[in-house]
Amino acid sequence: MTSPRFTVQRLEWSDEELGSIDLPRRAMKIRAGFGSGLATRPGDAPGQFWAIGDRGPNLKVETAIERYGLTGLEHLDGLDGAKIMPRLDLGPALAALRVVEDRVELIRSIRIRCADGSPVSGLLVPEGGHAECEPALDLDGNRLAADPSGLDSEGVVALADGGFWVGDEFGPSLVRLDPDGRILRRLVPEGVALTGAAYPVEEALPALAARRQLNRGFEALALSPDGNALFLAFQSPLAHPDEAAHEAGRHVRLWRLDARSGAVTAQYLYPFDAPASFRRDSEEGRLDWCDLKVSELAWVGTESLLVLERGSKTTKIYRVAPTDAAALPDAQLAIATRPTVEQMSARAEDFALPVLAKQLVFSTDDAPEIAADLEGMIVLSAFEILLVNDNDFGVEGAGTSFWRVRFDEPILR
Repeated sequence: MTSPRFTVQRLEWSDEELGSIDLPRRAMKIRAGFGSGLATRPGDAPGQFWAIGDRGPNLKVETAIERYGLTGLEHLDGLDGAKIMPRLDLGPALAALRVVEDRVELIRSIRIRCADGSPVSGLLVPEGGHAECEPALDLDGNRLAADPSGLDSEGVVALADGGFWVGDEFGPSLVRLDPDGRILRRLVPEGVALTGAAYPVEEALPALAARRQLNRGFEALALSPDGNALFLAFQSPLAHPDEAAHEAGRHVRLWRLDARSGAVTAQYLYPFDAPASFRRDSEEGRLDWCDLKVSELAWVGTESLLVLERGSKTTKIYRVAPTDAAALPDAQLAIATRPTVEQMSARAEDFALPVLAKQLVFSTDDAPEIAADLEGMIVLSAFEILLVNDNDFGVEGAGTSFWRVRFDEPILR
């Protein structure tokens, strides 16, 4: 079945300027970033939606040296996963926005806060080896202390009671917020204690979740129409039992959870397309299986999810139906099960586990004007979706762009 025909429109929007830092080669201009995830809330006015930004401004050591001339960091260039964090005062936040004709307007922003009202930082948490494997540094190359309350917020669901569920890459974890953005509880994998966090932490998720690949935790969230089921996808195959399994894996785990308790009630496998099929990325060089990501989910119709699958420049949107018949056996949630899903995933010729069937809805290979690094998606109407890229707070010169895609056929089926 072919995907429906469509038209694409970039909506008017300007990122808020948050400051500038004078550096040797050029000034680092920092802008507000709300492109990590999108959500609609039941009962909100048509066109209104919510957006979330990630941990705050951060950049790779290589970028800091090449773009900004910070040659004093050259001795850190080989430090695996290291991130420079130039503005710790800018951390995880939500925004209420609305589409008005051909533009997007900001209604208000909400800083995510601890139980005592203090702003949540975007610093790495200490458990699980994160501080060792993905160090955070200031502009002088000094290590920043880990923070058990820190979040890398990436996905969001807006609930009918005014609160939110937020997906975090660090733990990975699920975070329940009240309507004012205060953390009510944080669900982490079994064995990840986060001792000293400034809000309640519950080891309520399967220990398996802590095997996420570095910086590839929970990025995609969606809520069922009745509000009872929360769906989340890992960004990439797990590093289970090791990083080699992640690099060769071709399937991403997608979980269904009880939206009140956070208990996992079903697990599914989403199969990636072959890397060579991501045309815009492949034209710029080799794309490997480990470069592919799931960055967003959105509920559509009565029984389907839209899945945003991407490299960097190419983004594909597929429809899947997470039915009971497509669920994995319960044993695949146990961390001790061998061989793991990821080990079997690379052996496509004899892969015997059930996978979700995919129906293509849209590919940006057919709309090259659309920006790279798309991470947010919502359904605006039966014929429309809205997409947004992550501007990384402007530290590499990118701006946020919202794209309305209108289809000739309804996508709500």
